[in-house]
Amino acid sequence: MAEITNELIYEVLKSMQARLGNMEQGQKEIAARISALQTHMLAVEKDVANLYEALAALDTRLERIEKRLDIVGEPEL
Repeated sequence: MAEITNELIYEVLKSMQARLGNMEQGQKEIAARISALQTHMLAVEKDVANLYEALAALDTRLERIEKRLDIVGEPEL
Protein backbone atom coordinates (compact mmCIF):
# COMPACT_ATOMS: atom_id res chain seq x y z
CA MET A 1 0.00 0.00 0.00
CA ALA A 2 1.31 3.45 -0.93
CA GLU A 3 2.24 5.84 1.80
CA ILE A 4 0.32 9.11 1.88
CA THR A 5 2.66 11.97 2.57
CA ASN A 6 2.19 15.68 2.97
CA GLU A 7 4.03 16.19 -0.31
CA LEU A 8 1.62 13.89 -2.15
CA ILE A 9 -1.39 15.70 -0.66
CA TYR A 10 0.20 19.04 -1.59
CA GLU A 11 0.67 17.97 -5.21
CA VAL A 12 -2.92 16.75 -5.46
CA LEU A 13 -4.20 20.02 -3.97
CA LYS A 14 -2.08 22.05 -6.40
CA SER A 15 -3.57 20.10 -9.29
CA MET A 16 -7.08 20.64 -7.94
CA GLN A 17 -6.41 24.36 -7.51
CA ALA A 18 -5.31 24.67 -11.15
CA ARG A 19 -8.38 22.80 -12.35
CA LEU A 20 -10.66 24.99 -10.24
CA GLY A 21 -8.98 28.06 -11.73
CA ASN A 22 -9.74 26.75 -15.21
CA MET A 23 -13.35 26.12 -14.22
CA GLU A 24 -13.68 29.66 -12.86
CA GLN A 25 -12.32 31.06 -16.12
CA GLY A 26 -14.77 28.93 -18.08
CA GLN A 27 -17.67 30.16 -15.94
CA LYS A 28 -16.62 33.77 -16.55
CA GLU A 29 -16.58 33.13 -20.31
CA ILE A 30 -20.01 31.52 -20.16
CA ALA A 31 -21.36 34.45 -18.14
CA ALA A 32 -20.00 36.88 -20.73
CA ARG A 33 -21.65 34.92 -23.54
CA ILE A 34 -24.97 34.82 -21.70
CA SER A 35 -24.76 38.57 -21.16
CA ALA A 36 -24.10 39.10 -24.88
CA LEU A 37 -27.10 36.87 -25.71
CA GLN A 38 -29.31 38.85 -23.34
CA THR A 39 -28.24 42.09 -24.99
CA HIS A 40 -28.92 40.63 -28.43
CA MET A 41 -32.33 39.33 -27.36
CA LEU A 42 -33.30 42.77 -26.05
CA ALA A 43 -32.35 44.28 -29.40
CA VAL A 44 -34.41 41.65 -31.25
CA GLU A 45 -37.39 42.30 -28.97
CA LYS A 46 -37.11 46.03 -29.65
CA ASP A 47 -36.94 45.38 -33.40
CA VAL A 48 -40.07 43.21 -33.23
CA ALA A 49 -41.89 45.88 -31.22
CA ASN A 50 -40.89 48.47 -33.84
CA LEU A 51 -42.22 46.22 -36.59
CA TYR A 52 -45.54 45.81 -34.81
CA GLU A 53 -45.74 49.57 -34.39
CA ALA A 54 -45.04 50.13 -38.09
CA LEU A 55 -47.65 47.51 -39.07
CA ALA A 56 -50.21 49.14 -36.80
CA ALA A 57 -49.53 52.51 -38.45
CA LEU A 58 -49.91 50.95 -41.91
CA ASP A 59 -53.13 49.26 -40.84
CA THR A 60 -54.50 52.59 -39.64
CA ARG A 61 -53.55 54.27 -42.91
CA LEU A 62 -55.13 51.46 -44.92
CA GLU A 63 -58.37 51.77 -42.96
CA ARG A 64 -58.49 55.52 -43.67
CA ILE A 65 -57.85 54.92 -47.37
CA GLU A 66 -60.58 52.26 -47.51
CA LYS A 67 -63.04 54.59 -45.80
CA ARG A 68 -62.15 57.45 -48.13
CA LEU A 69 -62.61 55.23 -51.20
CA ASP A 70 -65.77 53.74 -49.68
CA ILE A 71 -64.45 50.19 -50.07
CA VAL A 72 -64.80 49.17 -46.47
CA GLY A 73 -66.16 45.68 -46.17
CA GLU A 74 -65.57 42.27 -44.76
CA PRO A 75 -62.05 41.09 -45.43
CA GLU A 76 -61.75 38.14 -47.77
CA LEU A 77 -59.90 35.18 -46.37
